[in-house]
Amino acid sequence: MAPEIKQSKGLIHGMHCAACSSRIEKVLNSMAGVQLATVNLADESLHLHWDPALVDLESVVRRLKDLGFELTFSKGETPLRLQIDGMHCASCSARIEKVVGALPGVIKAEVNLSSETGLVVFEQEKISQRLIRDTIKGLGFSTQVISSQDNIVAQRQQETQERLARMRQRLIPTLTLATLLLLVAMGEMLGLPLPNLIAPHAHPLNFGLLQLLMVLPIMWSERHFYVNGFPNLWRGTPNMDSLIAMGTGAAFAYSLWNLIEIALGMNIMARVMDLYFESAGVLIALVSLGKYLESNAKAKTSDAIHQLLQLVPEQTTLLHDDKQIPVLVEEIEVGDLLLIRPGERIPIDGVIRQGTSTIDESMLTGESIPVTKNIGDKVVGATLNKNGMLHVEAQKVGQDTVLARIVKMVQDAQGSKAPIANLADRISLYFVPTVMIFALLSASAWYFLGGADFAFVLRTFVAVLVIACPCAMGLATPTSIMVGTGRGAQLGVLVKSGGALEMAQHIQAVVFDKTGTLTYGKPALVALLRKEGGTFDKDNLLALAASAESVSEHPLAQAIVNQAKDNGLTLRQVKDFKAIPGRGVTAVIDGHHLLLGNLELMDEKEISGIDNEFAEQANQLAQDGCTALYLALDNTIVAILGVADQIKKETPKTVARLKDMGLRVIMLTGDHQSTARAIAKQAGIDEVISQVLPEDKVAQIKKLQQEGVLVAMVGDGINDAPAMAVADVGIAMGTGVDVAIESGDIVLMAGDLRGVVTALDLSRATMRNIKQNLFWALAYNVIGIPIAAGALTLFGGPALNPMIAGGAMALSSVSVVSNALRLRFFGEKPS
Repeated sequence: MAPEIKQSKGLIHGMHCAACSSRIEKVLNSMAGVQLATVNLADESLHLHWDPALVDLESVVRRLKDLGFELTFSKGETPLRLQIDGMHCASCSARIEKVVGALPGVIKAEVNLSSETGLVVFEQEKISQRLIRDTIKGLGFSTQVISSQDNIVAQRQQETQERLARMRQRLIPTLTLATLLLLVAMGEMLGLPLPNLIAPHAHPLNFGLLQLLMVLPIMWSERHFYVNGFPNLWRGTPNMDSLIAMGTGAAFAYSLWNLIEIALGMNIMARVMDLYFESAGVLIALVSLGKYLESNAKAKTSDAIHQLLQLVPEQTTLLHDDKQIPVLVEEIEVGDLLLIRPGERIPIDGVIRQGTSTIDESMLTGESIPVTKNIGDKVVGATLNKNGMLHVEAQKVGQDTVLARIVKMVQDAQGSKAPIANLADRISLYFVPTVMIFALLSASAWYFLGGADFAFVLRTFVAVLVIACPCAMGLATPTSIMVGTGRGAQLGVLVKSGGALEMAQHIQAVVFDKTGTLTYGKPALVALLRKEGGTFDKDNLLALAASAESVSEHPLAQAIVNQAKDNGLTLRQVKDFKAIPGRGVTAVIDGHHLLLGNLELMDEKEISGIDNEFAEQANQLAQDGCTALYLALDNTIVAILGVADQIKKETPKTVARLKDMGLRVIMLTGDHQSTARAIAKQAGIDEVISQVLPEDKVAQIKKLQQEGVLVAMVGDGINDAPAMAVADVGIAMGTGVDVAIESGDIVLMAGDLRGVVTALDLSRATMRNIKQNLFWALAYNVIGIPIAAGALTLFGGPALNPMIAGGAMALSSVSVVSNALRLRFFGEKPS
């Protein structure tokens, strides 16, 4: 029996660079029972596949705690904070706690009498927020929701903003002190004389003590570098904080020793010129500034998800017993009837029970043109009701809505890894220890072989440590994937994983299913050819044919009936109707004996009037991709009707664009070759695989792959699912509300073929962005570290100042994240 593998997502606190994320992955993947552990540095998340028979989550949490990190898993528990009015004594609060705590699905109920607040932790699968509030109301108390953070995205966003605020509060005094420290230490070199009391030549001890007093608050304010860095070093798992702690710590310790010697009167003038407090202080300030800018930029990588979530209204109107009751969206339940006014957003997925309106579904499909909705039509949460009053019955709420599923899919994709990240992960794992060794070797070489003085050796050692930046490599891939997949969701393109995003750029051939993909999937009457000399005009002929077909349920029949209705024609009474399988229909209408069907039916009934010219016209319809239906009245042919599944208007341009991208375009269909060729010609497709049964589509995809071709299969995600699964990339075409989100590697929310081009372009743009990031991150370290080690000095050039090295390190991560953020503008036309 196969083991039961569970999947869990957790949040990791305490990661500071790619060395951290790589170390966590290595340790967790080596644990028995852990099938796969994937860490995303950009959003600080862990995706874990584990066997509960061999390991539990508490063991994973403890293992990470041993490494110096805090891991929390979402347990599906929802906290509900309430303002409770009407309590007068302890018995009131105790009664609420007892009654609410006894409700099925309630994990914890706590009421604070003095603040008149309550906290209820519950499981959404077992009990609703509305039932909890109704229960409290039934006890005689009124409630108001303070917060109900059941969404991890909103929670993380709030935590991020709070963390940024704390960083900003520390950063302002740190930068101010660092600037003053730099002016004191370097002022005279820059031509800015110092007051005599703190001048290095007049009062060297005061000069040194002032710098010490200024650097200590900086180091204390940003002490997390030391609190995290040194313990990780002792554990044998050094990270970026360890590099900063060692570099600035060495500069500080050396300067402090020199200051002691100044105080003791030992070689005062030499020692006063050999203080590096400003290097430590300015380095810490610059790195802190860089981390703040990096964190601020990283927070924007999830903007797409935040913007989608903000589309859901907080309140809506419930219709109950002819009353309009304002309710929170979290309290809507399946079956509730809601009133949606013009200009309001629909809060849930449901069906219209009363009213007509146009709905803006651009948030879902990327299409800006509103869609007309009538009674019985489905609507989706977060879409905008433009002009009509609607009564909508809730069918899917909470985490079951299309929007919630989209957000979850995007989150999963953002947390996944692309294969291209493997190189950076391997480098990051060994990067920090390698840099430390290189810094020691460089310093030793200059001291023992190069004969350099200790001050130069120290500057070299510090510069190598602080210029090295594992963060840039660790952020290169996940930030681009986060922004790229988020931008795709805004454009109606859902990418399920980083692997699919990477594979899409390599696609060489795009295989389209015909029906419903290249075409609308709905047959339409495209031609009615009237035989010369007949007594009936086209409208009368169409009305007769539609009257006969109105009794039939065949798709071709429906196309004729729909056209007659669109033309405003009145259907006639039908008598003696008979359907002849594989042939057509017969009926009596207005006293005329009518036959409508294929040529075989006409031959079988010995119908006259089919001359060579008429047969030629029928052949031409077939060559144009139409199904020819012959109409005979009273045993004489009077017209030919051409019915076809028309190609979508965007199909030819999409095919041309794909060819311009260097891709092979292939059509796969069950149609006869002549019809398939006709459709392919209209679409601009040269390669056609026709007369393929649904179960044989997989074999055709495999045949192309055996030729060494990387294939993307585009279909509706239902009957094409097996072929899409075997293709290198499966692209499912959606139809707005009814999209099969779970199908395909990439899902196009709108039934618009241009989404295929958007998806492939997005893949190429994202992978190009990742390669730019990786190149910059690797090139920066490959060039920067040797320069910091004194490579230029060997050839008579200058030595790299540690402060400049620290500034460059800080900016390297910021540049990578900023480059990734450019993907937010993908698909926008330049003004």
